[in-house]
Amino acid sequence: MNATGPITTEPHPGATGGSGPDPGTAGGSESHPATTGSAEPFPGTTAIAQPSPVATWEELVTSALLGTDRRRPPVAVPPGTDLPAALLDAAAVETVRRRAGLRPADAAELPEQAAPETRPPLPAAARRRLALLLADRPGSGGGRRSTAPDLTELLPQWLAAANDHGYAAPAELLPALLDAARGRTDLRPQALRFAGPRALWLARLNPDWKFALRTSPGGNALPRAKDIDAVQRLWEEGLFAERVALLAAVRADDAEAARELLAATWSAERAEDRLMFLDSLRAGLSDGDESFLERALSDRSRNVRATAAELLSALPNSALAARMADRASSCVAMDQTRSGITVEAPHACDAAMERDGVVSQAPSGRGQRAWWLGQLVEATPLATWPSRLGGRSPEEITALSVQDDWRPELHAAWCRAAVRQRDAVWARALLGVPSAPEAGGPGAVSLAERAKLLAVLPAAERAGWVAGFIDAHGLSEAFQLLGVCTLPWSGTLGRAVVDALNIARDAGSYPWSFSGVMGLAERCLDPTETSRLESLTAISDEPEDGAPGAVGYWAEAFQRLVGTLRLRAAMIAELAPPGAADMEA
Repeated sequence: MNATGPITTEPHPGATGGSGPDPGTAGGSESHPATTGSAEPFPGTTAIAQPSPVATWEELVTSALLGTDRRRPPVAVPPGTDLPAALLDAAAVETVRRRAGLRPADAAELPEQAAPETRPPLPAAARRRLALLLADRPGSGGGRRSTAPDLTELLPQWLAAANDHGYAAPAELLPALLDAARGRTDLRPQALRFAGPRALWLARLNPDWKFALRTSPGGNALPRAKDIDAVQRLWEEGLFAERVALLAAVRADDAEAARELLAATWSAERAEDRLMFLDSLRAGLSDGDESFLERALSDRSRNVRATAAELLSALPNSALAARMADRASSCVAMDQTRSGITVEAPHACDAAMERDGVVSQAPSGRGQRAWWLGQLVEATPLATWPSRLGGRSPEEITALSVQDDWRPELHAAWCRAAVRQRDAVWARALLGVPSAPEAGGPGAVSLAERAKLLAVLPAAERAGWVAGFIDAHGLSEAFQLLGVCTLPWSGTLGRAVVDALNIARDAGSYPWSFSGVMGLAERCLDPTETSRLESLTAISDEPEDGAPGAVGYWAEAFQRLVGTLRLRAAMIAELAPPGAADMEA
């Protein structure tokens, strides 16, 4: 530190010098040689406390942590300055000295450039709309909703539409887009597709966005599957998320190479990682995976064994499926009259059953034998049952009586099998006709099971079945079923929902009982339905037997619905390529 003359700093009387560093304090242990001379400040400047010759950085930090009353720092106190201020001044001087002694480090290597974006940019209006959607945040919840649309619920649809047009995400909005996808897993597939290869480039630079590396590869984020050396190096040295994405990329190009890659390090992987890798095999699952999955049945992790068994049971030609079919067939057969089904559930769960994925311990409230039976039937190929049960079709089988009250358990297992094996024929048979008196149908035992069965059917058939269900049973049980219908709802389904809401409104029902359906309608109704809803936005007279204040709530709900549909129509128009309207005209 330069000065016009030497400076003398004497330790304060009573100061303790030479103490060692206090545990937990930071910094080095440098000490500076004392200088001699006057301690007078420069003319026109304020006196600054100087560390004494014995005041190390550790002593200053220790005094600051313990307090100057408990550990008096060895610093001089200029006139008009108290001891704490003198300590801070001395620490500031010492900080400058320490920093001045640092040697500059080599500059960090610049990251590789992101892949160039080749997709067309968003139209200006759509870019502004996206900024608004990303800036909107959900409210605190509770209280009465306004008539304004909920923008956060429109972002998934906007992204899907933008991807359909093949647009590229604006570079300046990528951080906000990744932050939104980080907080909402339902946004991730569409958001990362829209963000493109730059999302993966950014994810390598910000740990908060590492989730992007789990998705399908894009751009130059992952080596090409044919680049064996680069693939092997990333597989052995990469982050777990990168390895998951790499496995998916290699599997999409060469399933056998992906299995070999996974098998090479399988025994050294952590149990939770083995489970994630195994789960990634669901995409593109084929008979070629059977050998690897069979070996996984002997894994030391119970979760890994269960997942391997589940995947094998989804392969109708696998050896495990055949073993399960033999076991289930010994439990389920035609009765002596050949007009019904008799069931003899397993009496024990042996080691071979456990290896094939049967969990021996039943959950609380479930009988052990029923629990074992359900797992066997669930994992049995559905093609087993027509030949086993008299050559009957799935519709005829589900119509048969089942002895000793085993029907719910047997049909529930068939429901799970139809969902796992994606068998639309059995799904139709178990769902039955939507207008059946029993809303549960002949086989499904819950709304959740029905929703899963519907997801197996083609989109148009799914929408028609749910529309028929609403016409017959109303909206009270339809919420979960509506959630599996594709967007936007078909005209038949949309009209069924609007008509049911109108009936509930005219009946004076509590509108908040239908808030979930209203929320779905805002996102799923075709915007062309707006004109049919205009008349429902007016406030009518309250019926004498209606819920107090219900008319006002219904009017607000329909106003919000109409406003949201108009906004969705505007969003679609904004995404249209320039000149598209002129071409249509």
